[in-house]
Amino acid sequence: MSTTTSAAPDRVELEIGGMTCASCANRIEKRLNKLEGVTATVNYATEKASVSFAPGVTPDDLIAQVEKAGYTASLPAPPEPAGEEVAEDAPVRALRDRLVVSAVLAVPVIVLAMVPALQFRYWQWASLALAAPVLVWGALPFHRAAYKNLKLGTATMDTLVSLGTSAAFGWSLYALFFGTAGEPGMRHPFTFTIERASGAGNIYLEVAAGVTVFILAGRYFEARAKRRAGAALRALLEMGAKDVAVLRDGREERVPIEHLKAGDRFVVRPGEKIATDGVIVEGSSAVDASMLTGESVPVEVGVGDTVVGATVNAGGRLTVEATKIGSDTQLAQMARLVEEAQNGKAQVQRLADRISGIFVPIVITLAVATLGFWLGTGGSVAAAFTAAVAVLIIACPCALGLATPTALLVGTGRGAQLGILIKGPEVLESTRRIDTIVLDKTGTVTTGKMTLIDVVTADGQDPDEVLRLAGALEDASEHPIAQAVAKGAVQRVGALPRTEDFANVEGLGVQGIVDGHAVLVGRTRLLAEWSQHLPAELERAKAAAEAAGRTAVAVGWDGEARAVLVVADAIKDTSAEAVTRLRALGLTPVLLTGDNEAAARAVAAEVGIEQVIPEVLPADKVDVVKRLQDEGKVVAMVGDGVNDAAALAQADLGLAMGTGTDVAIEAADLTLVRGDLRAAADAIRLSRRTLGNIKGNLFWAFAYNVAGLPLAAAGLLNPMLAGAAMAFSSVFVVSNSLRLRRFQATR
Repeated sequence: MSTTTSAAPDRVELEIGGMTCASCANRIEKRLNKLEGVTATVNYATEKASVSFAPGVTPDDLIAQVEKAGYTASLPAPPEPAGEEVAEDAPVRALRDRLVVSAVLAVPVIVLAMVPALQFRYWQWASLALAAPVLVWGALPFHRAAYKNLKLGTATMDTLVSLGTSAAFGWSLYALFFGTAGEPGMRHPFTFTIERASGAGNIYLEVAAGVTVFILAGRYFEARAKRRAGAALRALLEMGAKDVAVLRDGREERVPIEHLKAGDRFVVRPGEKIATDGVIVEGSSAVDASMLTGESVPVEVGVGDTVVGATVNAGGRLTVEATKIGSDTQLAQMARLVEEAQNGKAQVQRLADRISGIFVPIVITLAVATLGFWLGTGGSVAAAFTAAVAVLIIACPCALGLATPTALLVGTGRGAQLGILIKGPEVLESTRRIDTIVLDKTGTVTTGKMTLIDVVTADGQDPDEVLRLAGALEDASEHPIAQAVAKGAVQRVGALPRTEDFANVEGLGVQGIVDGHAVLVGRTRLLAEWSQHLPAELERAKAAAEAAGRTAVAVGWDGEARAVLVVADAIKDTSAEAVTRLRALGLTPVLLTGDNEAAARAVAAEVGIEQVIPEVLPADKVDVVKRLQDEGKVVAMVGDGVNDAAALAQADLGLAMGTGTDVAIEAADLTLVRGDLRAAADAIRLSRRTLGNIKGNLFWAFAYNVAGLPLAAAGLLNPMLAGAAMAFSSVFVVSNSLRLRRFQATR
């Protein structure tokens, strides 16, 4: 096996296979950390182990240690986008197929057992024929895991499921073949009477089949939530250009991006993605970096300026010389940030698994003790075994398996109706503990799009006329700021006149003839070159706009400066209300942005945020979150850009705006589909409510079963009644979960 990786010599990531619960991750982590010089963190959600090791240890040693624990480990394979999604979905589809087939077979068994009127002459044998495949094939994952745990001397929820279902099925076989349950015309009344019976006439096929189906359902919903744990990285890497127009011998040659080398020159036309990091050697343009940075204002670039791969050329034709390719690009570095932040997230122990670590061995011990007590006090073998089976069945975790997935399904379903997507149960615990919420400015608090927000005119000028002439000229330009002006003009004055002799003045603005007027729109320098200087009131308006972090566009025609148009990333109408709601939940809002401090303070003041962290570079957003966490804060992060993805993954709770990039959405724990920041408060409320529901479900799931354990051990609770109690606890759990459907968003 090759041990070569792209990671540093003392650090490696392993892909772990075979984990079925959080206790498995604990076991692997402890096993790895026993090696001298090894520090390991195993993430159950991403099924990866992040391991730092001393020079004397090799990745092969780490893999061998994991395999000794009964699991599989391997070095990450090179990415293969074409087949990766299929491979990743295959185990989930297999689990779904196992669930569907088992459910189809189990439902008639349960109905026949619970409704005596439907029990025909040989119904018990029909039940056996239907239940046997469920117990043998449907429950096979539990039996395998239980056998593996037995070899390792441990016990998990799989052990209890396997023992309970096998005991119920085994006793049913005994009753059918050696007892009286197999006689033609046998009736199996559903009764709550408590009797010290031998049990030779009772079968519990519905208990065995029902438990299997319910636990399979829980595993399927869990696997489906985990299925796309690595999708953020795939989305990030796929965001780059797929091919590039390389200059070879003076001719353009379109080649796959993999063939591009450092030092190659390539052409980027308007609207195309820049293939990789490089330096402009010819041309000038405006580059839209919003896909990568989340910041809406395009950057003017020219010869000698550096550009970043995956950003979009919004203006003229550029010739770029590649300086970094592959894993050295900024895009690849951000992908590594996302991966490191995901793997470094604190491991969440499932509540059911934490409790089962103590509960399972106790139940098994109690069942064995019950069997021994009855045999030792002169009871019959059948009565002793019946009592022991009743102990296992009353403790069998049907309701426990339903507690999390049912509450999660109802809660997430209600959330989807309200525009909130919750990725999985591991997200919920963080929502109760968070005390600080970091809000990325662009696309989260603001719209993320350039908008015309003000028209300041010189004395005697008509604002509508300014917009009509300036909008007509800007409409001929592809620049995002020009398009914002044109769109604002159309909304205010309607149809725009035609432009003649349009010309783009590099880096300064545009000029042309509109309705017989020689119009200039752009920087004040452009107007100054035509001796059109801004009067004092327009200079003040321009300075005030720029001090607030906005863009000021000068307009002049026929030899005179007429107005200043103010363009900015407008604040969403709902942001101030959202901040108020977040404060009501006990959270401290923090505004985080790459903009200058003046712009950031202006936005923060308008929405009611006191703490501002401005001028933050994309890679530094993770450091900001880490710093807050180091100060003892439990941090939630709301963002929408690719540059937010790593910070979203690092935060204790990541919330992505659904109007943002796929990468941010995949890296987050919660997605706000509407793009409305008020949904962040609703998401936290719903998540907290769902977590409370899960905890209530877990309590009652154990309360019903634990209360019945002494009765079962005393022989006062036959397995049929134990199955009824188990079923009733399941009904209670489902009913309790359905209450989440009444959750309402704050108006």
